[in-house]
Amino acid sequence: MARKRASEPTTIKTTKEAIVTSDKETKPPPPPPRETSNDQPIAPPKKGFIFKLSLLLIAPYFYLLLFHYQIQHDLIKPILINAGLSLAGFFLTVKLIPVASKYVLKRNLFGYDINKKGTPQGTVKVPESLGIVVAVVFMVLTIVFQFLNFAPDSNWLVEYNAALASICFMTLLGFIDDVLDVPWRVKLLLPSIAALPLLMAYAGHTTIIIPKPLVPYIGLKVLDLGFIYKIYMWFLAIFCTNCINIHAGINGLEAGQTVVIASAILIHNVMQIGASADPEYQQAHAFSVYLVQPLLATSLALLSYNWYPSSVFVGDTYTYFAGMTMAVVGILGHFSETLLIFFLAQVLNFLLSVPQLFGFRHCPRHRLPRFDPQTGLLTGTNDGTLVNFYLRMFGRKTENSLCVHLLLVQALGCCICFGLRYLLTGWYK
Repeated sequence: MARKRASEPTTIKTTKEAIVTSDKETKPPPPPPRETSNDQPIAPPKKGFIFKLSLLLIAPYFYLLLFHYQIQHDLIKPILINAGLSLAGFFLTVKLIPVASKYVLKRNLFGYDINKKGTPQGTVKVPESLGIVVAVVFMVLTIVFQFLNFAPDSNWLVEYNAALASICFMTLLGFIDDVLDVPWRVKLLLPSIAALPLLMAYAGHTTIIIPKPLVPYIGLKVLDLGFIYKIYMWFLAIFCTNCINIHAGINGLEAGQTVVIASAILIHNVMQIGASADPEYQQAHAFSVYLVQPLLATSLALLSYNWYPSSVFVGDTYTYFAGMTMAVVGILGHFSETLLIFFLAQVLNFLLSVPQLFGFRHCPRHRLPRFDPQTGLLTGTNDGTLVNFYLRMFGRKTENSLCVHLLLVQALGCCICFGLRYLLTGWYK
């Protein structure tokens, strides 16, 4: 899998033991990795960047929620309570990440930034698996919100708890993967185990609406898939969890893509709540909002440390946690088709990765682009990832510029989804 972590080497080796100049003088080898003190603080969060990004992504959501649509008070109130808790979770996560960084360094859970190898930044021990902080804060927020919002006899309480169980289970398995570094074939199985609580508790409909152009040929407007629908949800959870994990490898990409998709999910939910008069349909999308707002807030806090140059690594703990959370909200919010279009960049990355993931081509441990320490540019390799494909198509780029471009591609995929829903409404379904 394309992962950025490189915690196993204790020294950095160059491709040549020494570089001999024209006058036969030998340059000294690069310095060994710096033994970073456990008490040395990590770089401060990039608050200015996160503030601007938050305004760009969240402002449309709150405009739709508070001004554009006339949403009932009993729906807006819990959403705003959840938003307040999420804001508190953002600041709590920002405070906890430096504290957790010291502890993971003490346990030798760190990595070297491969895309900075050959530069001073490439010799710094970077704390790994800081996604565990995001997951813990998220769980606390959602449990507190459950106490404030759901009555003991609420019809949604069983599915809400099942969703939290699946997310918590996936977080645990992701942290185990960070510690044990399990093979990628085993990684494919982990989400299938974590999704079981959700599938067992799912009591929603198992029907699909037949597209209108196909109704004359099938003879049905609604088709009940029964148990097959649960198998579909199972595969969706496996895909969403793993696709975040394999679309990675540069500073800010894992947390950044989650922030973009989560923002799109929030906008989609509030549009569906505002456009519908069905209370059950509205509640399903509100249920999704209750889980996505804390995800977005805590992910923004993590991104403030993970943005280039990254001072922490998110680890598989975060990618599995984020992927499972978005799969859960798509399943329980009943918009799995829309969710897959939001994951357009991840679908493309998966298709490019298939030959290597299934053994048709050699799959190295780190499917990363080549870094040139002289120019600071990344060059795409022949590995099947969207990161390398983009570099091969559009030329060499700095790591920061490449991440921005890939997140714009992610945002473009979400915009395409909204455009398709607008154009096909009334004709397709």
